[in-house]
Amino acid sequence: MDGNRSWALGFLAAAALAGASSAALADDPVSLGTFEDWESFTYQSAGAPVCYIYSVPKKSDAAKKVKRDPIYFLVTHFPGRKIHGQISTIIGYPFKESSTVTVKVDEASFELYTNGDVAWAAAPETEAEIVKAMKTGGSLSVTGTSWKGTETTDTYSLAGVSKALDKIDSACK
Repeated sequence: MDGNRSWALGFLAAAALAGASSAALADDPVSLGTFEDWESFTYQSAGAPVCYIYSVPKKSDAAKKVKRDPIYFLVTHFPGRKIHGQISTIIGYPFKESSTVTVKVDEASFELYTNGDVAWAAAPETEAEIVKAMKTGGSLSVTGTSWKGTETTDTYSLAGVSKALDKIDSACK
């Protein structure tokens, strides 16, 4: 996984807490294991477990050079809030305002809405479709447009995603 692992753990925990009442209420994340190209984590937030998996892109393409912070794709469970399989991507730059992101799993295509440098699925049904496609797919790509108008495409491997999801499914019921 990423060389800045300690930075990534804190950053991902903060990202996974989006919408929670206070980041100060969260424990440090604990790895549940690495499964090929995906890693799973759990932590406690306000007395309830939170679990997530993440990966980094294998390849990033842009029409021109783009300065980016670290890039991640996440699936998060918040059982205390009855949220299972929340999809998000942290793209490493602010998205163009009011833009959307296209997520493709093999040939299946999904649209995410953007907010700052994060994109989310609009409905739990879409998230469930994406997770289902990820479990049987070979690759995942995320295409978005920066606030400066540069389109980027990040390509992720799905090797190990099913095992990583199984791990957080059992840890965060």
